[in-house]
Amino acid sequence: MLVAFSVSPLGGESDSVGEAVAEAVRVVRESGLPNETTAMFTTVEGEDWDEVMAVVKRAVQAVQARAPRVSLVLKADIRPGHTGQLRAKVDRVERYLSGPTEY
Repeated sequence: MLVAFSVSPLGGESDSVGEAVAEAVRVVRESGLPNETTAMFTTVEGEDWDEVMAVVKRAVQAVQARAPRVSLVLKADIRPGHTGQLRAKVDRVERYLSGPTEY
């Protein structure tokens, strides 16, 4: 299961969200689950809902500790029996890009 999510503080005194977002990313990295952070989302991969959503919940709580309000955007790819998709999905696209231009 892949879950891409973005968690951000709302309200408070600063326009900068970087410090609070860093705390959420720290939670994800400390989870030990495969993950990747980009400019817009953090993607985490796990075996099932409980495992992945527990990490998302802790990440939200980390941001919530710093802000009066929190925004969460989440997208999930639920495909039982498939692991290693965090990298494999990108690798498949890269193969198409490097191959012949006709499909």
